[in-house]
Amino acid sequence: MKKIVLAGGGTAGHIEPALAVARELRARYPQLAITFLGTRSGLETTLVPDAGFNLSLISKVKIARSLSPSLLLVPFSLIRSIRQTARLLRGADALVGFGGYVSGPAYLAAALTRTPIVIHEANARPGIANRLGARFTPFTAVTHAVESGALSSALISGLPLREDVVAAFRAASVDWSSARREAKRELGFVDSKPMIFIFGGSQGSAAINEVIAASHRSLQELGIQILHGVGSRNALPESSAGYRAQNYITDMATAYLAADIVISRSGAVTCAEVNTLGKFALFIPLPIGNGEQALNGLDLVAQGRAEILQQNRFTPEWLIAHVQQLLAKSAATPVAGSAADIEAASKIVALIEHAVKEGK
Repeated sequence: MKKIVLAGGGTAGHIEPALAVARELRARYPQLAITFLGTRSGLETTLVPDAGFNLSLISKVKIARSLSPSLLLVPFSLIRSIRQTARLLRGADALVGFGGYVSGPAYLAAALTRTPIVIHEANARPGIANRLGARFTPFTAVTHAVESGALSSALISGLPLREDVVAAFRAASVDWSSARREAKRELGFVDSKPMIFIFGGSQGSAAINEVIAASHRSLQELGIQILHGVGSRNALPESSAGYRAQNYITDMATAYLAADIVISRSGAVTCAEVNTLGKFALFIPLPIGNGEQALNGLDLVAQGRAEILQQNRFTPEWLIAHVQQLLAKSAATPVAGSAADIEAASKIVALIEHAVKEGK
């Protein structure tokens, strides 16, 4: 292989699995040219260059969810994005897509240029772009089994994980309880007190932040320590000895390891990381979009490792009233991570190799 193009932008849920696969490709093929596709508005503009990979930007094709005059412009912006992507695909051995706005035009461009396509779907309910792309290729992989449609016969690969999460799993597997205490100390918390790790996804959640702002002092009075990722675009609250607020959590693996409870959205990446590092979670699914977040955490609920609460029920009063019960459930849950997703990146790279071989 000489050149691979990866498409997966917008949120960390699309970007992080793509980066994990790109790192695996680079490890196996040091001379391989790897290019990411993205748009100016996505997190890929920082995450991809920071990871040491090239990023090429194309025009974003955004389709309104309701009738709007802007729908008249969609065909023109789509054609522009397809043309831009087709130029970037010249000489590529394969396009590897992970969903999101950038993937739809990329799949169409790859189909038109007869570039082999490989797809990974992270969510329990596939998104529109990946459902479209799966019509053009047999080389598909999913994190969760899909019951119907073109992705129902996909390889169940698991979700490609970040390097720090894989490293944390391997180190903590020796003694999970000691790893939790050590992680608390590393973050500056008392290792004998419970700690809750709260975040609202890669961009933060105003709804979750409002609940924590109104409840964290009461939680601290109960002897609970809090690490709160508020999101890079949100105002940073004042921290105290038992309450640490940060705009962006860079060391997610240590934060997970330290936590007795994780409170977060139930994006596919978050669910995989919670499962890998053996956490107990309270998931607050994003109430808009494709509805996939309400489904992503069901496997963890079935294992007794998570509860799901709808956003309209997540209030300061609810959290204060139920936090001790959540801590008791966490304490009663065996502290051990899962290796289910550890080899996911390797499986997808093997699928890419197969697609390239078949495409020659």
